[in-house]
Amino acid sequence: MIVYLTKGDITEIEADVIVNAANSFLEHGGGVAYAIVRKGGKEIQEESREYVRKHGPLKTGEVAVTSAGKLKAKYIIHAVGPRYGIEGEEKLEEAIRNSLRKAEELKVKSIALPAISTGIYGYPYEVCARKMAKVLKENWNLDKIIVCLYANYAYDVFKRIFKEEGINFIEG
Repeated sequence: MIVYLTKGDITEIEADVIVNAANSFLEHGGGVAYAIVRKGGKEIQEESREYVRKHGPLKTGEVAVTSAGKLKAKYIIHAVGPRYGIEGEEKLEEAIRNSLRKAEELKVKSIALPAISTGIYGYPYEVCARKMAKVLKENWNLDKIIVCLYANYAYDVFKRIFKEEGINFIEG
């Protein structure tokens, strides 16, 4: 498994799976979710609504899968992260871990992850980076895990914390 740390737009990443930081109802109205639907097409939102109709809202830490529409990926894993100060940090780990598990279940080789819960849900980048580092240290049967960060500050924080936590990664 190779970990890549990159700065940019997750909708432009070439990976089998892109992870979307989602809400429980899979309504993709802002942040990473909005960008994914805007570029990938309305079918992503339609599939998400169909999932919720059939299975109900997701709990924090759970994931759902849809197609990736017009994006370069095959699938989107929608991960429901916690709200900072309301739900525990273990739920953030769970969202990251369940995303990677689902990618393995789909038998794909590459996945791109954003900084889940750091947008409107308010998690500090430092906390997200440490939780992601902890999960990345587990044994994953994936060839490539890309951590894609949009902002320079987020990238710098993840780079520093991954180094502190002993995560071997390639910048790019």
